[in-house]
Formats: sequence, structure tokens, C-alpha cells
Amino acid sequence: MAERKPRFYYKGDRLKPVRAFCQVARLGSVTRAAEALFLSQPAVTLQVQALERELGTPLFERIGRRFSLTREGQLLYDLARPLVEGLDGLEAEFRSKIKGLKAGELHVAAGSSTILYLLPTLVQAFREQHPEVQLVLHNVTGQDGLGLLRSDGVDLAVGSMLDVPTDLAYEPVYSFDPMLICPPGHPLAEKPDLRLEDLSPYGLILPPRRLTTYRLVDLVFQQQRVPYTVALEVGGWEVIKQYVAMGLGISIVTSICLTEADKQRLVARSLADYFPPRSYGVVMRKGKYLSPQARDFVDLVKPGLFQRRDYFDSGHSER
Repeated sequence: MAERKPRFYYKGDRLKPVRAFCQVARLGSVTRAAEALFLSQPAVTLQVQALERELGTPLFERIGRRFSLTREGQLLYDLARPLVEGLDGLEAEFRSKIKGLKAGELHVAAGSSTILYLLPTLVQAFREQHPEVQLVLHNVTGQDGLGLLRSDGVDLAVGSMLDVPTDLAYEPVYSFDPMLICPPGHPLAEKPDLRLEDLSPYGLILPPRRLTTYRLVDLVFQQQRVPYTVALEVGGWEVIKQYVAMGLGISIVTSICLTEADKQRLVARSLADYFPPRSYGVVMRKGKYLSPQARDFVDLVKPGLFQRRDYFDSGHSER
């Protein structure tokens, strides 16, 4: 019959003797270790002795009243200390992580015009309500934004969509009017009964043709059988407005990009008789779970569900 190895009481719960060992090693005293662990001195001594018997080597040598680690004890302390500290701090770390999970991050995809003109007040309101949430705005447009949405690179997107893929849900929130912009003194600035044909002699400054605005302008002119010319393709509404103000051409923009400051350098006239209003809203992947912070952001956007906003709201009375 094989010889049975002795079984020790403390072997079934290795954490207690290892914790006691680490405290004695750290404090250099069984008395102080017992106080730190809220145990009696004999209990700490028994736990350390059980660990030495289990490992088959002395871990301390006593020098006066102070306990000093042996070489083996030092090796064990280097291995055990981070484990014990990690376990002892587990609850606090877990609760910290839970708090962080509740706060978390919110990733939103949006184009430059949305970030610049539509989101500032919404972002400000969200930050006031959720200062603990890290909000990340991804400046992307078109398929790049949809790709991030589909790959869970962002929680949701805010922008304008003409064609909505079947795997996405689009909820329009705001509607903006199409506007012709030209510099003051331009022949179209005061022309009565403005028609689409009146734009033909003048070169248009438009965003790149891969973007929705260019495609929409081209579609309307083609449907109306009205010829047009593009003088310049350039990205960014602010750049387009600057070039129009310099007299380099005219443009067709969405009223989302027109501000009070623009009234000093641009004349804006409605083209609502020819171009449809442009909606901006929230884009989500169907079936995707939204975090609490994402739902709060969507709810913050939705109160203005399909509000119509245009350049005339701030003082212009044409139409």
C-alpha cells in the first residue's frame, strides 16, 4: 500500500496561508501581520508553518524579533505578492470597472457638415447630462461611415441619407431647405422669379462628385433637362462659401451650413421648388444593442423629430 502523504488543514485554502506569508514578509513581524489581517498571532504562525510544510522549505529565518525572508521565501514573495494584491483589490477594481462600464464611451460617426453645424448644441447638452461618458466623434462620410457602423466601430451615425440599405434603420430628425448662394451684387441675387434655367450660365462650386450633394444636384438638373457647368469641386461647406463670396462661382447648398455671419457676405435664395429638402437624422444598425449612453444620445436628438430648419428662420423672409 502506497504511503499516504500528510494532509494539512490549510492546504485546501491556499489563499489564506499565502496572504499571511505575504503580510509577514511585508511587515517583518507576525504580530503586525496578525493585526493587519485581523487574526490572532497563533493563527498567522500556523498558516505560515503550513505553507512551509507544503512547499518543503523554510521561508523565513528569525533575526531577533524580526522575520527575514530566505532566498526561497524571497522567490515565493516575488511570485505571490502581485497575486494576493490583485485578489485583495478585486472587489474595488470590479466596482471601478462596473462604474466605467456604466459610463463607458460613445462613438458617433458623422460628416464634417453634421459635426460643424448640427451636432455642437447636441454634444453640449449630452456632455452636460453625461460628463462621465467619453464621447468620440468620427469624421467620416458615405460608405466609410456605414462601414464603421456595420463593423461596430461606432455605436450610431448622424447624417443625411438618400438611399437606406436594408440592414440599417434611418430616423430623420431635421429637414433643411436647398439654397442657392451667390455674392452680393450677383445677377441672381435680386432676380425675380428665380428659375433653375437661370443658373445655367454660371459655374457651380460643388462638393466632390462622390458625395450625396453632387449626385443630388446632377439628378435634378438631368430630370429638368437643364444644362449646367461645374466650375470647381472642393470639399467642405466653409470652403465653398468662401469661394462663392470671392466671386469664383455660385453654389447650391443645404441651409444647415448657413449662419448669421454668412448674411454679410452671401445672398441665399430658396430652391425648394426644384430640390427636395434634405433630412438629417440618426442611423443605426438593425438589431444592434444600444448601450445606455447611446440610447440617451438618440433620445436627446429625437425631441426635435423632423423639425424643419432653414436660413429664413433667422430673419430672411423670402418665400
